[in-house]
Amino acid sequence: MKVRRIVTTHNSESTAVFSSDGSPSRIVEFRHVPGMSAALLWETSASTEVGGDVKDPAPQAASWVPTAGGTNFMIVVFPPDSVMASSSFDPMAAGGEYMEKLPGLAEKFEMDAPGMHRTDTVDYGVVLDGEIHLELDNGQIKKLEKHDVVVQNGTRHAWRNPGTKPATVLFVLVGSRRVS
Repeated sequence: MKVRRIVTTHNSESTAVFSSDGSPSRIVEFRHVPGMSAALLWETSASTEVGGDVKDPAPQAASWVPTAGGTNFMIVVFPPDSVMASSSFDPMAAGGEYMEKLPGLAEKFEMDAPGMHRTDTVDYGVVLDGEIHLELDNGQIKKLEKHDVVVQNGTRHAWRNPGTKPATVLFVLVGSRRVS
């Protein structure tokens, strides 16, 4: 995945300046799910402050799912579902790779319902390229195309790509508290 990330901050005179311009520090490419990749572009916590020195939070991010009041900004490329249906696909190896490369999110995926998961977040998703389907736990499915936007309110769901081309989606996850 090729992404350019530009970050701004302030200098010692409180003037806005560019602090970095280049590739994000945390991009993962999946060997056991060919064509899948993800970039954690930035993360904030409930106590993030602006106006001071800026350090890239992505390398030290413990989870791809933010805690309440925090945010995670990411791009995910979903390969066609046919990748997972091929005879060479190894679901155990793919699952292990998810656990290694997507901590905090991978644990949410359900073993008995592939792809289904739920996080305590409000997710803003924008389809940047391709088409993808959002499936809810009641079986309802919505097809999303380039520039479609979804607001996912902590529901159980799965992303499906029944097409023949990858789908690229930008997400901002906002950590929330679940109603008990």
